[in-house]
Parts: sequence; C-alpha cells; structure tokens
Amino acid sequence: MTDSHESRGAVPSRQRTRFPGISSRAYEHPADRSALVALRKLSGFDTVFKALSGLLPERSLRLLFLSDSVRVSDAQFAHLNDMLRDACYILDLEKVPPMYVNQDPRPNAMCIGLDEPIIVVTTGLVELLDEEEMRAVIGHEVGHALSGHAVYRTILLFLTNLALKVAWIPLGNVAIMAIVTALREWFRKSELSADRAGLLAGQDIQASMRGLMKIAGGNHLHEMNVDAFLAQADEYEKAGDLRDSVLKILNVLPRSHPFTTVRAAELKKWSETREYQRIMDGHYPRRDEDKDTSVTDSFKESASHYADSVRNSKDPLMKLVGDIAGGAGDLGGKLRDKFTGGGAGGAKGGATDGSTGTEGPEDSQGPRTEGS
Repeated sequence: MTDSHESRGAVPSRQRTRFPGISSRAYEHPADRSALVALRKLSGFDTVFKALSGLLPERSLRLLFLSDSVRVSDAQFAHLNDMLRDACYILDLEKVPPMYVNQDPRPNAMCIGLDEPIIVVTTGLVELLDEEEMRAVIGHEVGHALSGHAVYRTILLFLTNLALKVAWIPLGNVAIMAIVTALREWFRKSELSADRAGLLAGQDIQASMRGLMKIAGGNHLHEMNVDAFLAQADEYEKAGDLRDSVLKILNVLPRSHPFTTVRAAELKKWSETREYQRIMDGHYPRRDEDKDTSVTDSFKESASHYADSVRNSKDPLMKLVGDIAGGAGDLGGKLRDKFTGGGAGGAKGGATDGSTGTEGPEDSQGPRTEGS
C-alpha cells in the first residue's frame, strides 16, 4: 500500500482540518525530544544501533505479518483502510504505511520497521473501539511514523527479546538492559507525542478520552466517567509520601507505555492549550523548516518543560526536589527525615521510633497491561 495522496484522492469522512507539510515538532512532547537525546548519548547506544540496523530481521517481520495477519485494504477491513488514509491525509504523510490486523485478544497497536514503517493493530483493539476512537489510535500510529519512532520501537522489541535469552550470561545482560531501560524511558515519552498526533488526526478529544478509558477498563463505557477517570490521574500524582513516589518509579520502569490515566490527563491538558489551538488555526512548524531548527533551542524547551513540571507537580518527591531547588534545605537530610520519620527533634543519623520506614511490597511491579 504505497499510494500517494494524488492517486488515492483521500477525503476525510467528515470535515476535519488538514495540516499540509506539518512537522512532527508541532506535536512532539518536550520530554519525548529530551529523552531521545539522552538515549543517543547513552554509552554504547550508537554502536548497538549501527550493528542492529544491519542485523534486525525486518524482512522476516514483514513476511511474518504478510503470511499470518490480515493486510488492511479496500478489500479487507475497508473501514480501517479509510481511517488510515484519512489520518495520512490530515497529517500529510505522503506514503501510506501498510497496516495489518493481527489475531490477539489484547488491545494493542504498534508502528515498527527500519526502512519503512508498518502498522499493526490487534483484533482485541478493533473489537474494543468505536470508529472515532479507532481514528485516534490510527492517527497515533501515523504520528509515530511521521516522527520516525518506528526504528527505535523495532530495536526495543528486539533487545527486549534478546535480554530474555541472555539473562543467564553474567554482566552480558547488564549492558543490554541499560539500553532497554533507556529505550523504554524514551518510548513512554514518545507515546505522549503520538497521543497528540492521534488527537490532531481525529480532532475529537472525547473520542480520545473514551479510547484510553476503554484500554484501561474494557468495553463498559456506561460504567465509566471521563471526569472521574481524570480525577484518578490527579489522585495518582499527588497521593502518598516519598515512599509512594519511589514505588511509582519502580512500577513504571518495566513498561513501554505510560499509565493510561496519566496519558489521558496529559492529552486533555494539551488540548486546552494555546499551542493546540494555534495548530488547529494553521500556525505550526513545517517540515521544510526542520533543517533550520536549533538543537540548542530544543534543549532549552525541554529543560524549561522539566523545570515547569517539577515546579507544578503534586508528586511528593517532585515537590521536595522543587523545595531543594528553591533553597529550602539539603536533599539528603530531607530524604532521610521523610523516609525514617525523623525530624527536628529526632536523634541524629536515625529515626526516633527505631523503624527504617523503607520496607515495601516484595513485588512493587503492578499489572503490565499495555495498550496502543
């Protein structure tokens, strides 16, 4: 499926704003860009990337999906084919990626490939979402393609499988897992960018919210409420103490996707910004301007985003970091007091009640269900 806009004459099924020549910079989350820069700076990443680029079985992947999945076309899953064309038309992706439906009850979607991206959606996702919700998901995957995320996603899949196979080798797995961890950190941020692309493609924030709720709680919309779902994200961010903040970090490390409530809250927040409205009004960065983009400006934007995130966060750990940055005290002492229960009247070097306060659940990793 390699037709261009001219040959297919795509027209959205309802009136939506189109973004000719839009650059992925228009919707990329600042954390996505900074995490990718950090990934590329990771020791050994360039070597691994260059080696894997020539070794990854991309042709094998394509043959696998061609032979054991259903390729979307005018003859098969035609409604999905229309949505794919619409998304590519709206985001001005010239070459429509091949898309496959794979038999899997788990709702998921991915965009992979080194030379050219391919999109895969599972039957679980197709059966779960309505048309407008599915448009957002397909737009999400087209956003990955437009941003060039497919290459790193493919390497992440390969390295994750490799890490399982060489886990018995002393030290050999350490280097691989370091890169896998960095890739996961970047990919979680890239999901926030792709969610924005999905909103630009579907242009229906309620459909985007519904889709995320269904991925979290299944096909029971009559039992769910968007405001209550977003309230969960707020409660998750500000709940507990420093120990809970650490557990949040440990819970998210094995995941390739951010938690669903967090994604919903981030997307809702972005949909209400002036930045989103300017894109909808036709004021956005163009691809032909990408070559003139300042790397320094991108760094500054990412740094400013993180500074604002720390300053405005309700998470106990982030609030403490903000206090330290503001000169409220020394980090080590405050962390010790928070974790041990010590304070101004406590004994030096330890807690007053003899409890370390550092014990937690034996397994801090929660459910690892992941959606598109």
